[in-house]
Amino acid sequence: MMAERALVGARNNAEWCDAMCRAHAVPGGFGARAWTSARRTPLLYPDAVTLTRDARADDVLGTVDTASAGCSVKDSFAALDLTAEGFDVLFEAQWLHRPGDLPAPAAPPETEWKQVTSPAGLTEWAAAWDGGQGLAGLFRPELLSDPAITFLAAHSRSGTRQGRIVAGAVVNLGAGAAGVSNLFAVDDDLDGAWAGCLGAVARRWPGTPVVGYEHGDDLDAAIRQGCTPAGPLRVWLASGPAADHAAASSEPAAADT
Repeated sequence: MMAERALVGARNNAEWCDAMCRAHAVPGGFGARAWTSARRTPLLYPDAVTLTRDARADDVLGTVDTASAGCSVKDSFAALDLTAEGFDVLFEAQWLHRPGDLPAPAAPPETEWKQVTSPAGLTEWAAAWDGGQGLAGLFRPELLSDPAITFLAAHSRSGTRQGRIVAGAVVNLGAGAAGVSNLFAVDDDLDGAWAGCLGAVARRWPGTPVVGYEHGDDLDAAIRQGCTPAGPLRVWLASGPAADHAAASSEPAAADT
């Protein structure tokens, strides 16, 4: 069961990476064992994502740009060793799964979760997600027209932040699941953000399992809200000067989310 869940998580996440790249006019392609992009992907997003446990180094490195700075690979099953090819492990994480028939947690009453539907709303969402790091431009308006992608924003109901976005996430539908990524909380209330997001997903897509991946405090919060670890993954980043595209590979810190 855990093996199947990791496969679903990997495919779902690769579809999100593909959508993000298409929004930046960077086409990717799905092969039997991996999704890859021949051109450098947007900052924080991988150049390749393995889709099966038997994926080999050639499946990911044979069709990506390893010559310019910042090449990164999402090793979805922590099964590759790319050290000899000049890569270092950037971070490790866990796939997550939450059954669709599990009752949604109670969302914090002081927030209201709604879909972002306009370019102006996306700009506000991205600024809240970014927190002043200068990366808000990653999220292009083209993503709003993709029927598989939904931006969710939690608006404060009261206090000095009334009406402002205080938490949010991206949800992409694929591989029979709702993939949660880029989840954030302005006040670091990750439990509240996960609870609110999961509640919004359950209302909008009842019975749909939730997948994603996290590490550190984000992983702990997701588990407290009913998500279950479904297997390890790791992100590899080309070593040397390439590491400057570093923050380059996700969301935890480099490799997409």
